[in-house]
Amino acid sequence: MGEVISFQQARFMQSAQTVPQCPEDSGVEVAFAGRSNAGKSSAINTLTRQSGLARTSKTPGRTQLINFFALTEHCRLVDLPGYGFAKVPKAMKVAWDRNLADYLQRRRSLQGLVLLMDVRHPLQPYDEQMVLWAVEAGMPVHILLTKSDKLKRGAALNVLHGVCRQLEVATQSADLSVQLFSSHSRQGLEELEQQLKSWYERGAEL
Repeated sequence: MGEVISFQQARFMQSAQTVPQCPEDSGVEVAFAGRSNAGKSSAINTLTRQSGLARTSKTPGRTQLINFFALTEHCRLVDLPGYGFAKVPKAMKVAWDRNLADYLQRRRSLQGLVLLMDVRHPLQPYDEQMVLWAVEAGMPVHILLTKSDKLKRGAALNVLHGVCRQLEVATQSADLSVQLFSSHSRQGLEELEQQLKSWYERGAEL
């Protein structure tokens, strides 16, 4: 493809409730996933420098659809439905989880998963499930420990090192990385950009 990635040029493409409604399964996609209160939409808005691109809400769980954002003709960002927190009817939650799993398992253009966790509450059971699924599927994962500005630097680094140790034991030599991130202070933004660009470049070569 040879396209230059500029996150600031991201534009909304479409939303999909199910995998068959998604855009054509070609090119390269990187998806953002996480608990409904992990700051996923805020991270996407910080990455793209567009405060209103991804919907943010004080009520966790508002991202109920798979949302696609075009970076170039062949590269997309994907905002997946939040999981594990939203106060919604059980049948709706089951449908969200099924659509999320369906996308992760069937989408051939998916080249990497950004998994967001609140630095104050990392590796909740569903987070661990997502990591283990990705490892088994051979899917690269980059974990953002979000809201790092809520902790003092030393405490945040202790969490980072603890998560790295725990994941190393659980996943052995998987294609997995972890960083601190703050949408408020933009800590870790450059590191996130570099990781995503490497995935897009690798996907373009396949």
